[in-house]
Amino acid sequence: MFKRKIYSVMQEWKLRSDGKTALLIEGARRVGKSTVVEEFAKNEYRSYILIDFAEAAHDVRELFEDVSDLNYLFLQLQLRYSVRLFERESLIIFDEVQLCPMARQAIKKLVKDGRYDYIETGSLISIRKNTAGILIPSEEERVQMRPMDYEEFMWARGNDSTLSLLKDAFVSKAQLGEQTNRRLMRDFRLYMLVGGMPQIVDTYLQTNNLREIDGAKRMIINLYEEDFHKISPSGVLALLFDAIPAQLARKSSRYHVSSILANRRAADILEEIAELHESKTVLVAYHANDPNVGMSSNVNLEKFKLYLADTGLFVTLSFKDADMTENAVYEKLLADRLPANLGAVYENVVAQELVAHGHRLFYHTWPKEGANRNYEIDFLVPDGKKICPVEVKSSKYSTHPSLDAFSQKYPSRVGSQYLVYTKDMRSDGAITCVPTYMSCFL
Repeated sequence: MFKRKIYSVMQEWKLRSDGKTALLIEGARRVGKSTVVEEFAKNEYRSYILIDFAEAAHDVRELFEDVSDLNYLFLQLQLRYSVRLFERESLIIFDEVQLCPMARQAIKKLVKDGRYDYIETGSLISIRKNTAGILIPSEEERVQMRPMDYEEFMWARGNDSTLSLLKDAFVSKAQLGEQTNRRLMRDFRLYMLVGGMPQIVDTYLQTNNLREIDGAKRMIINLYEEDFHKISPSGVLALLFDAIPAQLARKSSRYHVSSILANRRAADILEEIAELHESKTVLVAYHANDPNVGMSSNVNLEKFKLYLADTGLFVTLSFKDADMTENAVYEKLLADRLPANLGAVYENVVAQELVAHGHRLFYHTWPKEGANRNYEIDFLVPDGKKICPVEVKSSKYSTHPSLDAFSQKYPSRVGSQYLVYTKDMRSDGAITCVPTYMSCFL
């Protein structure tokens, strides 16, 4: 099993909660929820029972229809799974709990009973149809599990030290030298094309074969699309999902719904966007109308951008209609020779890293005077009472007209300013130019 940061989150929950709450781990399918939870159960408990509701028999599901007699429930589970449970030393896992809503509702009584600990995992868990008619337990803590971030990817490759050294360099604004920067950028671009889905990372480590990697990513994309069709038989969710790379390549100030769904606007599909967001397969960046501290209070819900939660899947989705993502594309990405229309892959990976480190995504645009174009700040990161504007470049170019205009427009609000690009760290006046592999430190 790969080392995952969420493991320490579960350890902290176990110690702090001491059985008073259950832990619900939400995340897209194939991000590794079941694997890490079972590993946690093996290491941290005397015994555990894992109930996978994607495969559980009907009589197991029926046990949760009536939980008035918990002694009977626990006896049946121990007999069915041939596991003995020990009071305050055992864990019961509800895997894919969204497929058995009554088991999720039972958490309230199970936690109150206090004999055992409970962890739930779920995908698309907050979709209305999965929770209709049940009482959502207040004794449930939620945590998000996402694809492996760059540091976890480096751990998987056996490198435990590089990110901490880079953090020191970021804080001190130390230059690394162009030769070192080129090597680190190549490593980071490898992460961009492989992505952070554990199955894909394992395929890369086992085969180092681009065709195998691409085929495994296509299987996950197809799985997501099948899930979308179950939720939205009309195909709307799948269409919106598939169009993300093309929409970002347009370099537009928003996701243009009408170009995907004829005669429909963003205002017409707010529910669909919420469903995509809740699926954890996409990231949503909302336009901040008045960029300031507390940006969530002045967002425009009808003006947004969509990113994929995993940049490796973004690369493959960009060429979904081809039999296999051309090796040339991978080679060009690794060599930093991407065509202009693929520059959005850098924007996507910065979005992924920001979210992985606890940031919500906001951006801001405003018109240029005397021009039929807009200034745009790709991301706005809160920093105390200030906001840090971030502009992303897919090349070595370090011009930053939008950052300059933003600092002039909101001088009292701006904290640190960042240009994320592919060259070594340097300062350009008030702007710090940082290589893309340091975006996790913003």
